Amino acid sequence: MLDLRVYSTAMNSVITVKVLRAPDGSTPAPVLYLLNGANGGLDRSSWFEQTDIADFFADKQVTLVIPLGGRGSYFTDWRADDPVLGRQRWTTFLTRELPPVVNSALNGSGANAIAGISMAGTSTFQLALAAPGLYRALGSYSGCARTSDPQGQAFVTAVVTRWAGNPANMWGPPTDPAWAAADPYLHADRLRGIAIFVSSGTGLPGPLDRLDGPGIDGDVPKLLAQLTSGAALEAVTDQCALALRDRLATLDVPATFTLRPTGTHSWGYWQQDLHNSWPLFARALGSDR
Repeated sequence: MLDLRVYSTAMNSVITVKVLRAPDGSTPAPVLYLLNGANGGLDRSSWFEQTDIADFFADKQVTLVIPLGGRGSYFTDWRADDPVLGRQRWTTFLTRELPPVVNSALNGSGANAIAGISMAGTSTFQLALAAPGLYRALGSYSGCARTSDPQGQAFVTAVVTRWAGNPANMWGPPTDPAWAAADPYLHADRLRGIAIFVSSGTGLPGPLDRLDGPGIDGDVPKLLAQLTSGAALEAVTDQCALALRDRLATLDVPATFTLRPTGTHSWGYWQQDLHNSWPLFARALGSDR
């Protein structure tokens, strides 16, 4: 795992990017961008600390790129600097500044996919819409694509204010047209041609929600949090996933949905989702392994 420091002109800051290089460095490799959740991958809540990506991708000809930061930002370009969260121009960084650096420095092939959890499960759709043709595939694990209806606005507001940010600095007041402009559910017809994988549980306790489950390691308070707040969050994303499934079906936009009858908002299930979505990503990226 490499640590890159990439300067973002848009945010006037240096962003740390974790990289797991493709095993064969002599040939160009596709790139899979993995986005962390609402805390931006801090506090040990990140793909490289909570999942088996190093082992799972050890024999797969793909480069993994995991940006750190963006807490509570929805990885979008905010209209105004936030007093707490600062300057957020993540769409510009992720779609215009970072990919050329990755392709030139890491021998990228130009074929890209993107996947994210929770908050970033919304962002993957938004980024794909903002940069047509950049991603051949996207994965949304326990995300919520609908952001401008009352429930969606409440969910987004809860995520942003959890980190003391002001959502008005992102898309303006709730009546601002920017909320609808950023809503992937409303613009789902523009996702046609992208390989899409969407997953969610229901919030009911599942096979990984136990004391010896992934990431729990016998920690009772952690398990209780997973069975309470983690259950509530997943119940919301389940409804989002169902609505998106119906919306894409109406539009005749192909997508793969994995809707589990149980499972909470937690890393053990997201690791499974990444494993399950890799064959779809591999086909879209033209990776033979």
